[in-house]
Amino acid sequence: MSNPLQQTIEALAKEKGIEPDVVITAIEEAVATASRKYYKTGENLKTRFNMETGQVDLFALKTVVQEVADAATQIGLDDAREMYRPLYGDEVANSIEIGDEMEFPKPTEVLGRIAAQTAKQVIFQKVREAERENIFAEYNQQIGEVKNGTVKRFENGDIILEVGRVEAVLPRKEQSRAESYAPADRVRVVIKGVNRSAKGPQIVASRTDPALLIKLFEQEVPEIYDGTVMIRGAVREAGDRAKVAVFSRERDVDPVGACVGMKGTRVQSIIRELRGEKIDIVEWSDDAIAFVTNALSPAKVQRVSIVDDGERVMEVVVEDKQLSLAIGKKGQNVRLAAKLTGWRIDIKSEEEKRREVEAQFEGLEARAEGAEGAEGAEDAEGAKAAEAAEAVASEAGEAVASETGEAVASEAGEAVASEAGEAVASETGEAVATEAEAALEESTETKE
Repeated sequence: MSNPLQQTIEALAKEKGIEPDVVITAIEEAVATASRKYYKTGENLKTRFNMETGQVDLFALKTVVQEVADAATQIGLDDAREMYRPLYGDEVANSIEIGDEMEFPKPTEVLGRIAAQTAKQVIFQKVREAERENIFAEYNQQIGEVKNGTVKRFENGDIILEVGRVEAVLPRKEQSRAESYAPADRVRVVIKGVNRSAKGPQIVASRTDPALLIKLFEQEVPEIYDGTVMIRGAVREAGDRAKVAVFSRERDVDPVGACVGMKGTRVQSIIRELRGEKIDIVEWSDDAIAFVTNALSPAKVQRVSIVDDGERVMEVVVEDKQLSLAIGKKGQNVRLAAKLTGWRIDIKSEEEKRREVEAQFEGLEARAEGAEGAEGAEDAEGAKAAEAAEAVASEAGEAVASETGEAVASEAGEAVASEAGEAVASETGEAVATEAEAALEESTETKE
């Protein structure tokens, strides 16, 4: 490129990381937009960048028709041939047919300052859109990767970083509360997402995502980088504590020891990068009970039992002095262990479990006593019913006996009375007859 405009286009394309053709297309569209605003004729205007002169040529396109209905966009066949005949000869003029499009040059020098300003705005807009598309295409494939950035400025709690040649935003919610930064500080972040149509920086970075922890381990531990040791899960509460589950593909390689390093050198470098965040490295296991036991580290677990396999609920019993360590500060240890394993963990001390078991035994005894009481009550009720039945039967028997006795006594009385009456009557009759006979004898003697 020899002319100044071409050199400017090349420099702009290199600075923005885009192709020169994108800039040339933007210039052509900018001149066409400015020309439409200036001429206002309704013509179909077209621009073309001239690589030789470094100028943008402007044309009005007209379609060759038999009968002209719109003079701004159409031209008659005879008029088109007459116009081309003196310029290009009879052969070219006679080759024009209906439906062909003809270009009619128009001057661009008359566009003026306003048109130039409009063209400038259009060029900047097109170049910015092309730059955003390139950033999106480049960083969308790098989501989850760790990048080095420099703190540039602060906006409403968000940190604007300079990552390479572009800007990235570290939102407030993606910042660790244990960290603070100043302008020009270097920081490592993980790319969390890329926005296509954002007004500000398109790249969203994070310091709290577990992917940052995983990538830092990959960078510090060669066994993880080459695939000998695998990270099967990582959870964090940024600035406080993190848990990482690791698994070794080779029997001779200790996954936890490989991640810790000699005298803790490997994990200590990661802790320094995360500003003192505590990291628990536990061994992954396909046995859920063993995995939960490991995940509750550094607490020592006495026993683990599965309460509900479908709902993924486990009960963990620890020593009384290990209870606070197993739960952690504000429940942090057990909360991270539950996130890492995917099980809901219910932690109890031995004393609490013993009281619970005693309460269950007492409940069983109370239920047994209640059952015996219920059986005794049933027996008592049966005895009472039997006694009542006997009493009823006795009363009924007495009543029957009484009625029978009265009837018998009455009949016997009547019989005795009858016999006695008969006897008295007989004796009285005999006495009266004797007395009458004596009186009769005395009267006979007197008369004589």
